[in-house]
Amino acid sequence: MTEVDVRSKLKAAKARMGGFAKSAPELMKGFASISAVATRQGHFSASDRELLATAIAVASGCEDCILYHVDAAKRHGAEETALVEALEVAVEMGGGPAVMYAGKAVEAFRDL
Repeated sequence: MTEVDVRSKLKAAKARMGGFAKSAPELMKGFASISAVATRQGHFSASDRELLATAIAVASGCEDCILYHVDAAKRHGAEETALVEALEVAVEMGGGPAVMYAGKAVEAFRDL
């Protein structure tokens, strides 16, 4: 995947989420509140929390979530080595399929 491909996929994922938010504004307002709490700095930094979300997305097999959270982790200053450590845990928990999605996460990190 190229940087352009990753960015266009991320843009498309965000557009789909925005479209759903227009269809279900009350629900998405609540989800946005949950997301704000889940990703704010506390004991874990904001980048650590985004890496946790990335690992869960990898273990769950959600490509759009991977793009979204890799982008956020990188914007919060996450380093690739930290991403790889989080992905190691995701692979432990998700097995072979998580290996495939972990590769996508690293590729997205490098291309964003």
